[in-house]
Amino acid sequence: MGLSGAIIDSLFLAPELFRQGGATLPINHARRLKGPLSVDVNEQNRPAPAFYLSRGFSVVSRSPSTPTGDRSRFLHLSEPQL
Repeated sequence: MGLSGAIIDSLFLAPELFRQGGATLPINHARRLKGPLSVDVNEQNRPAPAFYLSRGFSVVSRSPSTPTGDRSRFLHLSEPQL
């Protein structure tokens, strides 16, 4: 997991470790360090938004393309501020 301030820059997990808590552990650790987090994900990567939404993130906005100009939609998610 890459973290820039309270923004999750990247989170990668080997497929054989999916649904075993391996991605939740670093997110919980980052929350303890930084408070509420935010993340941007490609909407076409369906498991990614579903993962974050199931952990309390909400869609804040959508962009018409990724920062590199890809035409896929980019979701901006964040956790509620305490």
